[in-house]
Amino acid sequence: MMTHPQLIAAMSLPEFYPAKPERVELLQTHISLIFIAGDVVYKVKKAVDFGFLDFTTLEKRQFYCGEELRLNRRLAPEIYLSVVGIVERPDGRLALNEPGLVVDYAVVMKKIPEERMLKKLLASGETSISVMERVARKVADFHRQAETGGKIDEIGGLETIRRNHEENFEQTLPFIDVTIPRYQYALIRSWALKFLEAQEGLFRRRVANHRIRDCHGDLHLEHICLLDPEIVIFDCIEFNERFRYEDVAAEAAFLAMDLDFNGCPEYGEAFVQAYISCSGDEEIRQLLNFYKCYYAYVRGKVVGFKSHDAAVSQKERDEARETASRYFDLAYTCAARLERPALILMTGLMGTGKSVLARSLASRLGAEILQMDVLRKEMLNIPVTDHHFAEFGQGIYSDAVTRRTYAEALSRAEGMIRLGKSVIIDASYKRREERLKAKFAAGRLEADFYAIECRCPEDVLKERLEKRLSETGEASDGRWEIYQAQKKDFDPVDELSDGEHFSVSTAAPPEVCVQEILLKIKKLKTDIVS
Repeated sequence: MMTHPQLIAAMSLPEFYPAKPERVELLQTHISLIFIAGDVVYKVKKAVDFGFLDFTTLEKRQFYCGEELRLNRRLAPEIYLSVVGIVERPDGRLALNEPGLVVDYAVVMKKIPEERMLKKLLASGETSISVMERVARKVADFHRQAETGGKIDEIGGLETIRRNHEENFEQTLPFIDVTIPRYQYALIRSWALKFLEAQEGLFRRRVANHRIRDCHGDLHLEHICLLDPEIVIFDCIEFNERFRYEDVAAEAAFLAMDLDFNGCPEYGEAFVQAYISCSGDEEIRQLLNFYKCYYAYVRGKVVGFKSHDAAVSQKERDEARETASRYFDLAYTCAARLERPALILMTGLMGTGKSVLARSLASRLGAEILQMDVLRKEMLNIPVTDHHFAEFGQGIYSDAVTRRTYAEALSRAEGMIRLGKSVIIDASYKRREERLKAKFAAGRLEADFYAIECRCPEDVLKERLEKRLSETGEASDGRWEIYQAQKKDFDPVDELSDGEHFSVSTAAPPEVCVQEILLKIKKLKTDIVS
């Protein structure tokens, strides 16, 4: 039975409702009709079948309305009021809870104050980071009491996680080079499937330790409202147990991902830290990037569907395409994140694009950059943008000053790595001795170590050096004649293994170079041309 043809018109009238509101506002999602009638909301399920949900019969809509009420009362009992029947009266008109033929059902809810939604409060800067501790405590307490074991463990285990990923990758094939670039699709898919295989023991241990629970399933900012003093979390997934029976780490990662997406990464970090403190679940850190990647990908997929929906305007389709692309880009960044701190050297001759590549790579890895040209001038109390055109190896570029600068850079890098951060040192690293010092330092700190050697055709390089001299805010003093001298004075990078030393041509766009480096660092192979 499909949606009654008179339902939208009837439920859009104020006189349809017991309280006779002044007006009725209709909102539509891909699965619901939402009628806001004054202070009360009536939510009707559309008669749709998307594979992962099926509301095509009256009996199914009745069942899932009941499930929506039952499940959401776990976190928002004061919001979810009842389920009511929508009937066709003998005179043919539709009514609520009157004698007649039931044609549909609605979940009845209190209207949630829009101005107290967490997403809106964050966007306006009206809430402090300390609120994330309250949210974390609410979520951790909910997870502690949520059902586990039996069917929940079975459905939420490794096989379902793998199936969910493979379904995502299959369903997004039509979106390659539309909302997700081919190279991003290739890396995310390869990394996720490799992670599932490599961490099988961890995933199975999570099941054995009852970390799989009957969760909310859709924990993002638009489903959290800060009422004083209560925090209301609503609109969980009722239509598919496979999306709700999941690891509590996945649920925590979903909210952290959404905070990242909305430009509040520090709030996401605060939430995760508070959640771990409340739950004692330290293993979440090992799974955080994996599940952040998964949920960013899911959001990219779901929003992307709207970009192909002929029922919405071209403007809405364009906006959906742009939003989906941003979600997929975040998923790519999460997949790129390193599992443990690393010390990365950018090495190569001046003008070969080390700094541009360092910035592109750092944004994906979440690494700090130490730029040698800046550090050198800071140590000598020279304004960073002041040019000092000394002869090769003279003045501020003498061997003595250079050794001090490299020593300071390595010292600072070691401090950052001890705090759990990855560091990129952007320098020429022309001396074998300095590269080995950095490698041994990484070894002492149990950090990964990589040296990325940048190369570039000389005609491109000469043009870059000439352009750089006229750029405002440029710290480098490199120029063509210095390049020629440096070229003769560069120790070949032959002391490092293939797994530590990567050579990349920066004549290619930065995103191509970053992809090449990420595939090597993560030891990934893709079966799609990237």
